[in-house]
Amino acid sequence: MIKLIGVYDADATLWGEFSYWIGARFGVRHCSLCDITHALFREKAQWLECQSRLESNFDVEFETFHRNDQPDDVRACIDGKYPAVVMRGDDGKVSIFMSASEIETCGASPEQFVAEILRKSAR
Repeated sequence: MIKLIGVYDADATLWGEFSYWIGARFGVRHCSLCDITHALFREKAQWLECQSRLESNFDVEFETFHRNDQPDDVRACIDGKYPAVVMRGDDGKVSIFMSASEIETCGASPEQFVAEILRKSAR
């Protein structure tokens, strides 16, 4: 099982969610991982389907966090470069799996994101 941890460039507080939402509407805030997984007010149905397919067909677990609720070792690995996807190895150690620029190349497409995860995990 591959365990991936995605971290949004937003905080999981009421104020954090509100300020991100407003900033995104006015074009002053952007998180490419948010664009992939979320629609205007909730998670995209396409993302939920893709996430389920990753877990059931490809043995890849994908969990998400925000900047303020991520595990400490993930925070240290990402080192402020959000959004990012980190892989947790069998030994428990974390390493960068996808950088912000790699996530950005997927556009807002859950399907392209999953295709990139599968391409990278096949290496």
